[in-house]
Amino acid sequence: MRKLRYGMNVTLDGYIAAPGDDIAWGGPPSDELFQWWLDQDRASSVALYGRKLWETMSAYWPTGDQQPDATPAEIEFARNWRDTPKVVFSSTVGTVDWNTRVVTGDAVAEITRLKAEDGGPMSIGGATLAGAAMRAGLIDEYMLATYPVLVGGGTPLFTAVDSWVNLNMVETRTFPGGVVLTRYETRR
Repeated sequence: MRKLRYGMNVTLDGYIAAPGDDIAWGGPPSDELFQWWLDQDRASSVALYGRKLWETMSAYWPTGDQQPDATPAEIEFARNWRDTPKVVFSSTVGTVDWNTRVVTGDAVAEITRLKAEDGGPMSIGGATLAGAAMRAGLIDEYMLATYPVLVGGGTPLFTAVDSWVNLNMVETRTFPGGVVLTRYETRR
C-alpha cells in the first residue's frame, strides 16, 4: 500500500494563500528549502492536485527550466514535475498535458484506489482536495514549511476534520529566513 503525503508552505497563522489567492507572502524559498521540496518531489511516484494548485503549478513549471534565471534545482524540479505522473481532481479543468490525467468523479474513491496499489509514495496538494483526504483518514504524512508571517485570512491549510488526527513528529528543521519545516506521521 502506498503512503499519501500532504506538504505545503504555510503562514504562521495557518494559511496557504492570503485573501485573493495571494501566495507572494513567502517570497522565493531559500535554495536549501527549495532543494528539500525537490527531494520530496523526486520521492513521489504520483502527484495529486486540486484545481487551484494545478492551475498555479501548470502555469509555470512546464517551462520553468527554460527561464533565463532558473537555478539548477529549478531546472531539475521542472523536469521532474513534467515527468512525474499527475492526477488532477476537477470538474472544470479541460485538456491536460505533462503526464497528467483528470478525474471528475469521487476523489476519495480514486485516492483510496491509488493508495491500494503497489508503488512509491504519493503527494497531495491543494487545501480542498487534501481536506477530503484528511476527513477520509487517507493522509499518512504531513510536511509543513511554516513561514514567519501572519496574513490574517485566506485559504486555510487545514479544513474541518470529523475527528482528531493524532500525529508523531518525525523531523523538524530550520531554513534561512526563519522557515521551519516540520514532518509528522499519522498515528494509526
